[in-house]
Amino acid sequence: MKNFKTTLKTSSILTFITAIIIVFNSCERTTNSSGSQSELDSLRNQVKELTKTNELITKNLVKFDTLDFNVFSKRDWARFHESHAEDVIVHFPDGHTTKGLKKHIDDMEAMFVYAPDTRIKEHPIKIGQGNMTAVTGIMEGTFTKPMPDGKGGFIQPTGKKFKLPMATIGIWKEDGTMSEEYLFWDNQSYMKQIGL
Repeated sequence: MKNFKTTLKTSSILTFITAIIIVFNSCERTTNSSGSQSELDSLRNQVKELTKTNELITKNLVKFDTLDFNVFSKRDWARFHESHAEDVIVHFPDGHTTKGLKKHIDDMEAMFVYAPDTRIKEHPIKIGQGNMTAVTGIMEGTFTKPMPDGKGGFIQPTGKKFKLPMATIGIWKEDGTMSEEYLFWDNQSYMKQIGL
């Protein structure tokens, strides 16, 4: 699989070249037209907008790589604000929704209580459109510590490993933080893999 940066650069270059070809073809067709300058200006504006959008998508995807590979995987919660708005809304695979950065951090930290080596090291698929990004990844770890059962007791660790696909859809604000995040993974497979 090609390196994502190489693929994205190639995609940006192809977008740029395509836009230039469109502009030149349009210029040739409209040289004698009275509206040629306004059409040319319109095409230039479209090229600028495409370039700006591609740069924003790239920036958000790079930020998301940092979020999963470093901030989440290393439990560096002090950096969560770099990618999440203070009032972020997060939708979890089990159907519950949270609001606010602190609550999201609490939910993420709870995963590490019983599986302190939880991590995401790759995003095989990364796409974006406008202010939205979507990535897939592989979440893995090992159930090595007691898991709170929610009733005051604990489930003893099984020592079993988990490795499952996950996906995240992010909706980004202009300040470079997510206002909303949708998390997806198969909870039944997760529980089965850790022996519950």
